[in-house]
Amino acid sequence: MQSDTQVLILPGIGNSGPQHWQTLWELRHPRWQRVNLGDWDGPVCEDWVRALDVAVQTCSSPPVLVAHSLACLLVAHWAHHSALVPKGAFLVAVPDPQGASFPPMARGFVPVPMEPLAFRSLVVASANDSLGSLAHAKHCAIAWGSTFVDIGQAGHINADSGHGEWNEGYMLLQRFMA
Repeated sequence: MQSDTQVLILPGIGNSGPQHWQTLWELRHPRWQRVNLGDWDGPVCEDWVRALDVAVQTCSSPPVLVAHSLACLLVAHWAHHSALVPKGAFLVAVPDPQGASFPPMARGFVPVPMEPLAFRSLVVASANDSLGSLAHAKHCAIAWGSTFVDIGQAGHINADSGHGEWNEGYMLLQRFMA
């Protein structure tokens, strides 16, 4: 993996816990930075967009964004409002804000911008994600101009669905960053 590339970890609602792949990858790479998006349990989109914009501005070179769940929607909103361009975005488990299980405490994430991102991106989706259908993730990937990867029956691709280290995802990220 390119050690000179800056990586920003963008957790979803609740801030990825100690057994989540984002946390475990961050431990492997001490230079990777988790962005403090603010209120993890009652996220407001515009606040998260501001926090991401500040984080990207402080990077010495364009970073790769590694987003999970709600942070995927954050990246789409941020890209729509910011003139900054990251090196790329690795977007995992895109939730459907119109879905029945979308967290009601997440505010301002609808409508999701559906125009091409100005940077390379990869959407990784699961066929049985409780927070977003495969069809929704694919629709977002097409609209954003992202490469799309269906990893099969993988739940919400988090610690609760058995994806601690998530080596398959780490390999996908390595290829994406190469």
